[in-house]
Amino acid sequence: MLRVIILGAAAGGGLPQWNCACDVCQAARLGHRATPQTQSSIAVSADGAHWVLINASPDIRQQFAATPALQPQSFPRSSPLSAVLLTNADVDHIAGLLSLRESQAFPVYASGRVQRVLEANAVFNVLDRQQVARRTLTLDQPQPVLDANGADTGVRVEPFTIPGKVALWLEDPHAANFGSVPEDTIGLALSAVGSRSRLFYLPGCAALPDDIKARLRPEDSLLFDGTTFTEDEMITCGVGHKTASRMGHLPMSGEGGAIALWQDVPLARKLFIHINNTNPVLLADSPERAAIVAAGWQLARDGMEFCVE
Repeated sequence: MLRVIILGAAAGGGLPQWNCACDVCQAARLGHRATPQTQSSIAVSADGAHWVLINASPDIRQQFAATPALQPQSFPRSSPLSAVLLTNADVDHIAGLLSLRESQAFPVYASGRVQRVLEANAVFNVLDRQQVARRTLTLDQPQPVLDANGADTGVRVEPFTIPGKVALWLEDPHAANFGSVPEDTIGLALSAVGSRSRLFYLPGCAALPDDIKARLRPEDSLLFDGTTFTEDEMITCGVGHKTASRMGHLPMSGEGGAIALWQDVPLARKLFIHINNTNPVLLADSPERAAIVAAGWQLARDGMEFCVE
């Protein structure tokens, strides 16, 4: 059985975003209709003792402090953290690595592309290579997640490329699709040894071809990109000029949106994660929230826990 904890459910910037006065952020500040959320990250465990972090949010210290299962268990220093997996090189998924530099041994797993990005940025050398090994994931192959000493955590992962976009800070304005390559964004199929079902984690996804949907079985669970509700949400809210597609995300709604595209795929559980602060589904009484619930979706939230058996 795979135990899952949602550490953070928001997209980059969190909720409320520090400089945003949109309706959703203001509601979160006032403490009604919307609940504050940290930037997206989850933790999974096969035994409740050894935890694998999926993406390292800039809010990681706050998230660990709010999660008893991830707090030190013995004097003077210790951590249940056994490994870190990265799905891309977005700032909201790698910046938290810099807060995990306190002489704690764990490996960082990522695609070859993301490992090269980390290698090229000297700031990540604060993670002592003698303590923090960098391991490249083998795509399209189920594989064990091992801790720093090579011991099996009991978690299994199958990584695969999904449509996405190079991280904003790596964009090349002169290249096609801003210089994106296939391994910029990966999805993860996570499970525990012996479990019959899997958790598919896709917090960023720019399109949904049939071959990705075909990977999932009815007993599987899905945590999927829920950045915006509409394609032009940032524009209509007056807080930006980019569409969801330009940012490398599928909107929730519309003929080509996530709700419609996943409608014909039976699953045990479907949740949206990586929710932008402008997304009206974050308002508990909004028609947009009612729409996703009517379509069979849940909204991930900080501190939510569930099991995949």
